[in-house]
Amino acid sequence: MTTEDLGESELAAQPRWYLVQAKPRQAERAELNLEQQGYRVFHPRFQIERIRRGRRITVDESLFPNYLFIRLQRWVDNWYPLRSTRGVARLVAFGNEPLPIDDALIETIRRRVGEQSPELVLHPGESVRIIAGPFQGLEAIFQTHQGPQRVRLLIELLHRQVVLTLPLAGIQRVG
Repeated sequence: MTTEDLGESELAAQPRWYLVQAKPRQAERAELNLEQQGYRVFHPRFQIERIRRGRRITVDESLFPNYLFIRLQRWVDNWYPLRSTRGVARLVAFGNEPLPIDDALIETIRRRVGEQSPELVLHPGESVRIIAGPFQGLEAIFQTHQGPQRVRLLIELLHRQVVLTLPLAGIQRVG
């Protein structure tokens, strides 16, 4: 049965996902407090490698900083405690109506977050292999990050060194 098959009153009785905006840097606090109140919460995160105090560690980062999803039933659940929950700024709404989020979108996000492997931390001078694009199969020397998703590499092409900027996803560490 799809949402088109349901009447408006039946649709309102179905639990739906909604978007909650957390206060700055308080998404984890909001998630914890909402769960302690009995709400079902989804806070998508991914793992990333970071360097802290000279050591490489894996940390969880929020996929949507300061936002999380909450499962609510329109006319059954008590929505009033949301406003006073520590860490919660507001329920995202257009006009006075909170907009429900399709279950299929939430499942897609869950699946993609589950498939994701930690992002690489590379060091200048480290050897990498290009795994996508016209230079696929060539080895290069990592120089620096160019934003969160791009890297600058040094490759030897026609007996000279050439600087190249590629997506981070298009390279892998050699060895």
